Amino acid sequence: MLTDWLDWTLEGKPASRRSGPLASGHYTLHGPGILELTPESLGANPHACVFSAAIHGNETAPVELLGELLAQIEAGMMALGSPVLVILGNLPALRQGKRFINTNLNRLFQRGLGLEGNEPARARELMTQLDQFYQRHAPLPALHYDLHTAIRTSLYPRFVVEPFGVSDTAGEQWRWLAGADIQAVLHQHQHSWTFSHYSKHYHGAQAFTFELGRVAPFGANDLDALRPMLALLAALAGAQTPDAQPPDSMVFFRVEQEIMRQSHAFTLCFDEDIPNFTAFPSGTLLARDAQAGAFKVGETPLHVVFPNARVEIGARAALLVTPVEGSHSKIF
Repeated sequence: MLTDWLDWTLEGKPASRRSGPLASGHYTLHGPGILELTPESLGANPHACVFSAAIHGNETAPVELLGELLAQIEAGMMALGSPVLVILGNLPALRQGKRFINTNLNRLFQRGLGLEGNEPARARELMTQLDQFYQRHAPLPALHYDLHTAIRTSLYPRFVVEPFGVSDTAGEQWRWLAGADIQAVLHQHQHSWTFSHYSKHYHGAQAFTFELGRVAPFGANDLDALRPMLALLAALAGAQTPDAQPPDSMVFFRVEQEIMRQSHAFTLCFDEDIPNFTAFPSGTLLARDAQAGAFKVGETPLHVVFPNARVEIGARAALLVTPVEGSHSKIF
């Protein structure tokens, strides 16, 4: 049933059943692309786990990764020990292989959102589902891993963005991320209203946006490189202690500035295909905007992440980051 659910979701077909048994619990369909797995009994180290993918519809590797996790659960290869909410976000975009249909869903997760349209309506639906899930499973610690792939290559192909928030990231999370072969961590400097930020900001969740390689169509993803990540998801779903490695195997960065697109006449002044985390020295011209003017690197060299000149007006066109020296325990 669980693997069929993925197929039905991709094809836009209604599920034949909305709930049913599993070897170690049961499942419930709360809506299109929203599947909850509830264990028969809690394991040794349970969390209220949210695993989401396809917030951008062309990012298929995380969908395939979650498919493998669901197949393991359905086959009885692992026992559920934590409640898990599995979410596929932008279903129309996923079916069409597009990043989004009208607007970027991953900028809309803010309570009181007043925008209209398919993506704002989906954001409100998903926020409600998260609120209800965390409430059902309180006081278990809330956790949200939002799984993505990047639109370009990266000097660190597997990295996470730690959302801005007042709650601290637990030290065990850094060790688990290193154990899942995550190569870099990017600490966000302000509210960004992404899906993972929603869980951290409103629910105090341990939350990250994962970038797991580069965008590719279904069937063209290198899932072998993501085996350690699958092991992390399986351990959390099973309420087991994940594999851990020293956090100093990862490189830590902090966001210093953002380049925002303010007009139609906007240009990024470097090759479109440069990898994420490419460094630019002091004085480099990075962007021109008819309204905001030119943007040059100041005295401190900056690394560029998520550059995209085609974003909507008023949206972020690039993050500018710097590496953070010293151990992770002294950073955040």
